[in-house]
Amino acid sequence: MQYGLLVMGAPYSSPAPHSALRFAHAAIARGHRLAGVFFYHDGVHNASSLMTPPQDELNLNEAWLELHRLHDVQLDVCIAAALRRGVISESEAQRHGKQVFNIEKPFELTGLGQLLELQQRSDRFITFA
Repeated sequence: MQYGLLVMGAPYSSPAPHSALRFAHAAIARGHRLAGVFFYHDGVHNASSLMTPPQDELNLNEAWLELHRLHDVQLDVCIAAALRRGVISESEAQRHGKQVFNIEKPFELTGLGQLLELQQRSDRFITFA
C-alpha cells in the first residue's frame, strides 16, 4: 500500500506533525511505501531550518530530513501558505528581495497541484491537522 500524508499542524503547538512522522515510520516498517508528505497551513513551519528546540526535544525539521534521507520521501511545502508565514526558500527570497531564507532541499515549495498529484498517487491519503 502506498500512503500520502498531509500535515497541517505547526511543530510544537500541535501534535499533528509528530503523529504524522510516527505514522510514516510505522507504515514503512510494515512494508508500505510513502508517496510523499505535503505541508499545508501552519504545517509549513515544519520545513523551517531555523527551528532550534531544546536538545532534549525532537527537532521535527531534522526528523523530516532524516525520513527523506532514509526512505527518499518527497517533502512538498505549499508555497502560498509558506510565503504568508515567512517560510521561504533561497530562490523565493531573491525573487521577493528578502535577505534570508529558511527552507532548504529536500523541502520544496510547490503549489496545490502537487497536493492533488500526491492524492492520486496514493492508495490512502491521511490528513494530520
